[in-house]
Amino acid sequence: MNDFKEFTTYVTYAIEAFGVVIILVGCTAATARLLQALRTQRMSDLYHEYRRNIGRSILLGLEFLIAGDVIRTVIVSHTLSDVAALALMVIVRTFLSFTLTLEIEGKLPWATDRSRDSNQAA
Repeated sequence: MNDFKEFTTYVTYAIEAFGVVIILVGCTAATARLLQALRTQRMSDLYHEYRRNIGRSILLGLEFLIAGDVIRTVIVSHTLSDVAALALMVIVRTFLSFTLTLEIEGKLPWATDRSRDSNQAA
């Protein structure tokens, strides 16, 4: 059983590291795109596109970080304080995801995109 917990701990670290890498690579790629497009686009368009790209990379990275936290808490540690810490982290990260989605898309996460829905119906 200890071998399984140790293996799971390493897998959890790998998942969390992957989440951090996603955020770093996404931010680097967004910055590279911004610098490349500086000559051809208006600054206001670039700013909004840059924020959307950064937000998307943070959202995706947060998903992996939450997954790592859940795995660690469920498999590795079973104390009540660890579960409470997980609940708090999930609440904070979910709030961040919610606000980032609202910022990126300009609508609530559960709101449907009417223009997309009407295009699919046609």
